[in-house]
Order: sequence, then structure tokens, then C-alpha cells
Amino acid sequence: MFKGKRILITGGTGTVGRSLLEALLAERPEVIRIYSRDEFKQFELQQQYQGTPNLRFLLGDVRDYSRLVRAFEGIDYIFHTAALKHVPACEYNPFEAVQTNIVGTQNVIQAALESKAKKVIFTSTDKAISPTNAMGATKLMAERLIVAAEYQKGSGSTVFSAVRFGNVMGSRGSVIPLFEQQILKQRRITLTSPEMTRFMMTVSEATRLTLEAIKLAVGGEVFVFKMPIVRLGDFAEVIIDLVCEKYGIKASEVEVQQIGLRPGEKMYEELMTSEESKNAYEYTHMYAIPAPFGGNRTVKHPAKKASEGNYSSERGQVLTHNEIRRLLAAELLTGEDRQ
Repeated sequence: MFKGKRILITGGTGTVGRSLLEALLAERPEVIRIYSRDEFKQFELQQQYQGTPNLRFLLGDVRDYSRLVRAFEGIDYIFHTAALKHVPACEYNPFEAVQTNIVGTQNVIQAALESKAKKVIFTSTDKAISPTNAMGATKLMAERLIVAAEYQKGSGSTVFSAVRFGNVMGSRGSVIPLFEQQILKQRRITLTSPEMTRFMMTVSEATRLTLEAIKLAVGGEVFVFKMPIVRLGDFAEVIIDLVCEKYGIKASEVEVQQIGLRPGEKMYEELMTSEESKNAYEYTHMYAIPAPFGGNRTVKHPAKKASEGNYSSERGQVLTHNEIRRLLAAELLTGEDRQ
């Protein structure tokens, strides 16, 4: 699908953006443009990929429509991963989240239509379901804009779809590198609540499923990845064990300090509402919620109708310690500094 094509990744210096870059380069595209406002991360990435002839680095912000139009010129596929994602930061600076996550997404939609891109895929979050914080609310609105673009595009041929992630392990701002640094520097970790549950996925899973979703997209769908559920207390215990094994520290030396929920946080997350599930289809690794009106109300097959219900981390089966350990050991805490 991507051989000889022209690709752009907004937020391309972030964790998912960098992983997508690595996977897409293997497909031998004509060019990949990395679009982000992070000058230093772009410099680091340039150093890492020195000598890669089909890679371009463009400084810019998704808030800047005219810059996006120029960046998108001649592009076939757009992966829109740029966003403000840190819950407390968005709570404290809500209008900044609006400008990046909502206005920025609308700018991407308009610029993609103007440049006649083939497909746009937007990376959303489970926090967009029944949101209790500014970050989730803005991502929900961005999802709605992407879905609406499919029936508002008129004669435009661009296909718009979204993917919905849970927590991506090892990403910037995620709890794993935070726990590791706290153990190494302070011999303690801060935990909101051991009973809190979350959907978790690895960076490689997020990348693989995003690429699968863009291939399946026919327009207006929200793809919802099936993700394992972890209880934060179990997760913290496994992280402590792995970090202590790695650095030769006694696990008994590490204190767990409970700090309670931060502003805007929930005890559990939802992947899909019961209303969405009534119209959803199920693939092996994901669900697809078709456009509610206009666009395409079906999805690319093979797929079957999903079971109705509320897909919540509160009710699902949580991973055991051994299952969490296997998941983490396969991807993280290997000495690699994920950016």
C-alpha cells in the first residue's frame, strides 16, 4: 500500500509517530515527511536517520493552517498523531488543548482536502469516551470532526478515519518511565490508586494496528483496538520487580506512596459505549464503528457484528502478574531510551 507513496506524520517526533516512521520506511515509500514543532526532537531524529534519502523534516504546528497546506502538498497518506495528551497539563491549560486537539484537527482536515490526500487517520484515546477531563473532551471533539469530515467533504475524495488507543506503554509522559525514574532516584513510586484500571498496549501493537486500520478504512469509521486491562496496583508491583532486577535493587527498599486521583482522572476507562457497540463490527484485533450518518455505514469485510455492551476496564478481566510481566518484558525496560 505504501510503496512509492508520499506520507506525512503530524507529531512525527512523538512515540507513536517515531514507531510509525520506522515501520513505514520498511515499506519503501517515495518520501515520509515528519511534521512537528519540536526542534530538538527533530534534530535527534535526523541524527538517528542520517543517510535516509526519502525522509524530510518540517517544523510546524497543526494550529498553523497555511503551514499545513504547504506541508501536505503532494501527500498521499496522513497520520495525524500530533496532540496535547497529558491530562493534568490540559486541565490547567484547557484552551491550549482546544487549539491543538480541536482546531488543529480541523486544520488537518481542511488542508488534507485542499491537497487531495488519499487518506487521513487520526489517533484518538479511550479518554474520549464519557470524558471527565479537558484532554478527553477535546479528543472526543476531534473524533467527531474526523467522522463529520467524511460526509461534509462534498466532492473531495479524501478518506477520513480514526483509531482509538488506550495507554501506550513507554510513551512520553506514561507511567512506566516515571516509575522507573522514581525507583532509581527516590526508591519510591507515587500511585494514584491501586484499584484504578486501565487499557494498555505496547508501542509496536499501536503501530501495527494503526497501519491495519488505514488499510481497512473506507471512510468515517472509528477503529477501536482490543486491549488488555491492568489494575494499577498489580502493574506497579511488576514494574518494581523488573526495575529492581535490572539494576540490582532490593524490591523491599521501594516504597509505594498513594497520592489519590489527579484532577480530571477516572478510576476506569471505556473503549466503546453501549450505544456505539450496537452499530459496531468486530475484527480479530479491533472493532470498527461505522459513520453514524452520511459516508459509509458499513465497514470493509471480513467482519462480524459486535456484541452489544459497555466496553469498560471496570468490568473486564484484568491481567495477572505473570501476564503483565510478559507484556512488559517483551517491549520495555531493555535499556532503550524511548522518546
